[in-house]
Amino acid sequence: MRYVYIALIVIVTAIVVLFQFQNLTAVTISLFTLSITMPASLLVFAVYTLGMVTGGALLSLLRTWINRATRKPY
Repeated sequence: MRYVYIALIVIVTAIVVLFQFQNLTAVTISLFTLSITMPASLLVFAVYTLGMVTGGALLSLLRTWINRATRKPY
């Protein structure tokens, strides 16, 4: 089973690297007066990372609220 996991890691890594090299065209992102130009693969990685961070923070916040709401008073 260990070799299956290693093979899967190698395959996923190869796909990510291939995606990165195939999407080197520059894209421009504008927000209000700010404008940033970066490779498309970097943009996808940045959006994915931002989604993970904000999603994790939101889940943590919801868990905290639920725990405090259902906690018995002392």
